[in-house]
Amino acid sequence: MIDKFVANPETALADVPNGATVMIGGFGNAGLPAALIDALIAQGARDLTIVNNNAGNGDRGLAALLKAKRVRRILCSFPRQVDSWHFDALYRSGELELELVPQGTLAERIRAAGAGIGAFYTPTAYGTKLAEGKETRRIGDRDYVLEYPIHADYALIKAERADRWGNLVYRKSARNFGPIMAAAARISVVQVRETVELGELDPEVIVTPGIFVKRVVRIAAPVKKAA
Repeated sequence: MIDKFVANPETALADVPNGATVMIGGFGNAGLPAALIDALIAQGARDLTIVNNNAGNGDRGLAALLKAKRVRRILCSFPRQVDSWHFDALYRSGELELELVPQGTLAERIRAAGAGIGAFYTPTAYGTKLAEGKETRRIGDRDYVLEYPIHADYALIKAERADRWGNLVYRKSARNFGPIMAAAARISVVQVRETVELGELDPEVIVTPGIFVKRVVRIAAPVKKAA
């Protein structure tokens, strides 16, 4: 019987090795798998390569992972904002490597990995420092840069609902990078608010098929205190 439900985040991430490449979903805090990130910090894996849209903010989530000095390298499109002080300090001190990737290119490089595409040409970044050392080609009347897919050992994703086969439904903009990261990683671990029985998810609204999901952990929504 296929059952991808795992008891807790700690069990789901127990086998992450040092040096792993880990994709983390989220656009800012929207869709950020905070419980899985906390479990990864507690698990202790080091020298990680992280793929995310940004480099964390404040002191929680991805920023906490950076603060714990578990990350050696990060690929992202938006590393700095007003409260990204942990990234800033680590990068300036030389303790963290950065590969800056334009947001659309980042998404397409991740999608290409899941789709089995070997490489692709994009006009984005042509003629800039981001294209230095990369193959370029003129196609028609435009110049393009050759980009390669980004594969990962693990993807940490947040979804709204899942069944035991790992079929996923997301909540609005929290979907963002989740579907393409699930397809691009060898092991996708998903935290969800609710688990349901097989057949309860309408096949027409399933975004990520269970074939791309390895483990699912239910994280109950925090109880809000009355004012």
